[in-house]
Amino acid sequence: MTAASSQSPAPATATARYPDAHRLDLVEDLHGRRVADPYRWLEDEADPATARWSRAQDDAYAAYLAAAPATGPFSTATLTPRLRTLLGAGFVGAPAWRGERRFFSRRAGDQEHAVVVVVEPDGAGGERERVLVDPMLLDPAGTTTLDAWQPSKEGALLAYQTSTGGTEESVLRVLDVATGDVVDGPVDRARYSPVAWLPGGEAFFYVRRLAPELLPADEAQYHRRVWLHRVGTPPEQDVEVFGAGRPITSYYGVSVSRDGRWLVVSASEGTAPRTDVWIADLAAGALDAPAFAQVAVGLDAETGVWVGRDGLLYVHTDLDAPRGRLAVTDPRTPGVAHWRPLLDQDDEAVLEDVAFTDGGGTGTTPQLLLASWRRHAVSEITVHDPATGQRLPGAAGSVPLPGLGSTSGLVGRPDGGPEVWFSYTDHTSVPTVLRFDATTREVTPWAAPPGAVPDVPDVRVRHLEVASSDGTTVRAFVVARADLLDAAGDPLRPCPTILYGYGGFQISLEPGFSATTLAWVEAGGVYVVANLRGGGEEGEDWHRAGMRGAKQNVFDDFHAVGDALVAGGWTTPPQLACWGGSNGGLLVGAAVTQRPDLFAAAVCSAPLLDMVRYQRFGLGVTWTEEYGDADVPAELDWLLAYSPYHRVAPGTAYPATLFTVFEGDTRVDPLHARKLAAALQHATSADPQARPVLLRRETGVGHGGRALSRTIGLTVEQLQFVARQTGLAEAGA
Repeated sequence: MTAASSQSPAPATATARYPDAHRLDLVEDLHGRRVADPYRWLEDEADPATARWSRAQDDAYAAYLAAAPATGPFSTATLTPRLRTLLGAGFVGAPAWRGERRFFSRRAGDQEHAVVVVVEPDGAGGERERVLVDPMLLDPAGTTTLDAWQPSKEGALLAYQTSTGGTEESVLRVLDVATGDVVDGPVDRARYSPVAWLPGGEAFFYVRRLAPELLPADEAQYHRRVWLHRVGTPPEQDVEVFGAGRPITSYYGVSVSRDGRWLVVSASEGTAPRTDVWIADLAAGALDAPAFAQVAVGLDAETGVWVGRDGLLYVHTDLDAPRGRLAVTDPRTPGVAHWRPLLDQDDEAVLEDVAFTDGGGTGTTPQLLLASWRRHAVSEITVHDPATGQRLPGAAGSVPLPGLGSTSGLVGRPDGGPEVWFSYTDHTSVPTVLRFDATTREVTPWAAPPGAVPDVPDVRVRHLEVASSDGTTVRAFVVARADLLDAAGDPLRPCPTILYGYGGFQISLEPGFSATTLAWVEAGGVYVVANLRGGGEEGEDWHRAGMRGAKQNVFDDFHAVGDALVAGGWTTPPQLACWGGSNGGLLVGAAVTQRPDLFAAAVCSAPLLDMVRYQRFGLGVTWTEEYGDADVPAELDWLLAYSPYHRVAPGTAYPATLFTVFEGDTRVDPLHARKLAAALQHATSADPQARPVLLRRETGVGHGGRALSRTIGLTVEQLQFVARQTGLAEAGA
């Protein structure tokens, strides 16, 4: 390794107005590969030089904002209230039933955060509603977020988790539902922890990290374990029941059957697409020392299991079925050899979720099996015989949906019954909760968001199919104003266009209501969502075709969609912007550095960009199964081949790029954006007035949830940037 400070200049016309950033003559020998890292110093946010550079970037961005149009659809005065209107309906979640009580999340249109609500009988034949957890009452500054919640099996207690400042470092507490009083906690180190209540509400299983003083400093955020906690006792007295000896990056799931007999624990190493599952009969021994039997261990597959009201063990797995299948067995013989097929893999659709209906009460024999599927990212729900898995004939075999959209969750009563609830949304419909009644076979609205449903523009949605560079068919949703299309749905003229993508971690981009999309489209833009390899839209094979050594496929798919939009007359390169966050920020970084000719602008939010050192920061080490391990020579080659930070070429006219980062981000360190911003500012030959490279920093928030006003503020500035750089702000279409 060599390291020295230098001021090696880039083209003066490109960097004259950018903050100074000294370049290190730092070249490392990594497994025989010489890897330069001129901005290593920007990794340390506490370094005074980094702080000075960051403040200078703040000033440069403030100057750009000051020159923004004061009027028009993308002025702050116009766009901010429009986004508030589009978000004005708020949100309501599907119910979690506990006896006669039902719990759900809800956010009114003007609320900064969602709250947890309980509805229960009022004793006079009606119902009463109460808010149980409101993050704004906990923290009026709005920096506290509600990360998760779980009522006890009887609904008398509620476990909930909050974090502050964007850290996602959840603290767990328990409140008495009747009084609203906190009766247990705080329990810290509960980040990403499920809570599995035992009947009676006296205890639950959950996941917590080991105490940091027991660990090396660089491992304090790992080493999760499954614990038994008795309500009202100090967490120091909790009993570890699972996890010792497992890989330190393991994540755990935990659940307990309705009758309290069966404990299920699942484990995955980081974000690897493999899940090991065990089951324990709690009736056969002490709660603090369950004896686990293997359900699926050591298999290259993801598996989720639960014990139904009928006492059978149901298995949702992609073992030998990359689009998913459902099997069933006796929980006393849980191994793969005993699984009986129930729902076979579909040739095109991915199995998402299932739910059973029955007679309720003591009638535990299932009457219907509902299955939700995702076919090319569009949801459908089918109805089957619960004993054979055979789909019912004709119209009885489908649950009608309002349109071509997406559903989430199939929720029944834990005590059984003929009803199933689920959420539905599409590109122009706010999410609502629908109810299916197995008795009448009808689907009816159950709950709508509490605020005013906004007026939305008259838009059309096209589902395009595009051939990627290797011939693979890639699909994309294109949303455009109706008056900009001809009778066949083709564009009348090229328009400023945003191309959005993600392409990783099995995450699917499905139809859904988006204020960002509608604000852009009603102003005359086109908004495109690409379903790329690496996601989950077409099952696990689709995911694996875009991970590890095949990651370049994701970028090729994205570029193919962009090229097709140009060829099809939807847009032109001077009017095309790419947009993505987190893993999608990596996608945008790759687009900017691989195809600068294709894009006029880019919004790169909370991104991964230095793929040689990504695993040293944040939660990066948990993602090596997705991207590859830079400590392995062959895998380092994969990463170097596309790492945006390492592909910057001096003298290239790069697109205008806005990096948006969050200083509280404990998932993806803002250092990635700092380093690539400095590299692009140094290298680009584009006029910084015409194609600026800018960095927007935000404090008090992190990678995940945020207050409504902060969400709107960020979206306003991102849309303004793209509108200015693609010409939509000036066009005033």
